[in-house]
Amino acid sequence: MAALAVVLTLRPATAEDFSGNDLRDIRIGMAVTDLPDTGYTDFACATDASRKLSAWSDWRSCPVGTDQLRALRFGYDPATSKDGTVVAGHPAILTALIDEAGTVAGLKIETDPKARFYLRKKAFLFGPQVKARYGSEGWTCTQAQPDPGEQPVGGVYIKEKCTKTTDERALVVERSLFRQAGQDERSFVDETRVTILRAHS
Repeated sequence: MAALAVVLTLRPATAEDFSGNDLRDIRIGMAVTDLPDTGYTDFACATDASRKLSAWSDWRSCPVGTDQLRALRFGYDPATSKDGTVVAGHPAILTALIDEAGTVAGLKIETDPKARFYLRKKAFLFGPQVKARYGSEGWTCTQAQPDPGEQPVGGVYIKEKCTKTTDERALVVERSLFRQAGQDERSFVDETRVTILRAHS
């Protein structure tokens, strides 16, 4: 059954744009050739994890998606990140979206569903952290109503999608927290998915 969307906030986007990097030393609009040679590992095509790559420079080995971008999965090198691939305290799955000109046109950051339970149960908190980083103003959010069989977790139900567009970026933050009827206390959906794309004028 299609969920009914309820508008939570509707504010005009601020003219002030975020000026930092989007992820570590990666920024939307960078050339792939300018990405660091060290600090990253586990390169693979996002659509086929078995297709391993040796470096950023292999991005053309990944197929072009319907969005005309190539999706390259990557992680943090343990030599420079002792906690592994973690963003704002959350274990994460990272994907760079590369256009045909060899430019980082987007990033996807998803909380890792295979993280330890203690960390996984906090995954829905990543969404507000991202929104705060890019400025609390200018977000439009919708909260869906529960589908049949979906129940709150600890009295909280979240199925939220927030969007914001600035002069340089189009941002989408999606997060979910619920369980299916009959699931045990450790089995539930708890996730945040973030998409950061280069805004088109």
